[in-house]
Amino acid sequence: MRRRVVITGMGVVTPLGWTVDDLFTSQIEGRTAVGPISRFDARTFPTTFASEVTGFELGKFLRDAERYAHCGLNTHFALAAGKMAMEDAGLLNPAKGNRSRMGVYLGSGEGSDEFPALVRGLAHASPASGTGPVDAGEFTRVMLQWMDGPREGEQEMHTPAGHIAETFALDGPNQACQTACAASSQAIGEAVELIRWNDADVMVAGGSHSMIHPLGVSGFNRLTALSQRSDSPRTASRPFDLNRDGFVIGEGAGLVVLEELEHAKKRGATIYAELTGYGTTADAYRMTDPHPEGRGAIRAMAEAIADAGLKPADIGYINAHGTSTQANDSTETAGIKGVFGDAAKKVPISSSKSMLGHLIAAAGVVELVICVMALRKGVVPPTINYETPDPECDLDYVPNSAREVRFRHVLSNSFGFGGQNIALIASKFVD
Repeated sequence: MRRRVVITGMGVVTPLGWTVDDLFTSQIEGRTAVGPISRFDARTFPTTFASEVTGFELGKFLRDAERYAHCGLNTHFALAAGKMAMEDAGLLNPAKGNRSRMGVYLGSGEGSDEFPALVRGLAHASPASGTGPVDAGEFTRVMLQWMDGPREGEQEMHTPAGHIAETFALDGPNQACQTACAASSQAIGEAVELIRWNDADVMVAGGSHSMIHPLGVSGFNRLTALSQRSDSPRTASRPFDLNRDGFVIGEGAGLVVLEELEHAKKRGATIYAELTGYGTTADAYRMTDPHPEGRGAIRAMAEAIADAGLKPADIGYINAHGTSTQANDSTETAGIKGVFGDAAKKVPISSSKSMLGHLIAAAGVVELVICVMALRKGVVPPTINYETPDPECDLDYVPNSAREVRFRHVLSNSFGFGGQNIALIASKFVD
């Protein structure tokens, strides 16, 4: 029999706050974290702004932070979010519970300081045009095939997951995935499956990412994916708006504690929501473009709804992938219509990226946390900077102001670079 899986802990490190409450309050109030890049001198780059985590120090979360001084921000963000999630779940004490039945599944990617060879290549590039040795093809190769092997000074993809397991004494399954913008959502979905089929009782799952460095910004510029609205950075992320011109790169981490229901009840854990649906597909189309008809997205959403034992009409809110790129937003809209039909216009939809920017491998988990909070509070965040409707994007995107909505089931979409599609459904817990 398939076991039920619930969320009993949540932790985030984001540009809009380092606690779940701060993050959600910022979202409901429509605040943005986007501003000029401070991590390096980007004045000559086509894109000069990002959504940064500022003032972060791992020592604020871990007493022995110096142990991780050699690690990049990927690992630092993950450790901080993991500490908060484990503490929230009441599992921080390594003597609590059977640790061999507790594991880690983390979505990760290229870190902030883990590309010395390629970053050195930028010294011979022209930042203003993005030309030089680091071209679009090389950037794509690194994004998708970076596990060819570690280079000097780099960390492998699984490093954050390994550090989390060691730090919090999690001796069970330890896995990592790198499916770009869908990575943390895939990590959560696969962790759910491990618990459902009795391979673990507790999984700490989510993702971490930081690419606000010259290679990240230059590479995405070469792919024409980033907004270049340098005259108004705070309004640059405008999902579904007719005048959108690309996404805003962000960074951060989010981890949730997933737990088998009876295990959670036995120890009196707080249950935030139940993970009821998971759908995963590939477009099998192009590395940098979604399928124009949204076929993979449609199947992922439909699979998640069926996995939860629901019908499309049961979904009360959709947290969209909503990147603010021309292709993603129109394709996602088409995909939602393909699943929900005429009812698509009745479902509130919003994009957290309008305020957070795009946290890449950490985006899905942070957005799921926002979904869980919306489910519990009965209010959904807006899509800010929505000014001019796009005829191809004609659904209800909750423009500019939060809205009170009572619902039982929420759908969270994550569509990744390379055609990865993940859909998750969180539901109000009913015993």
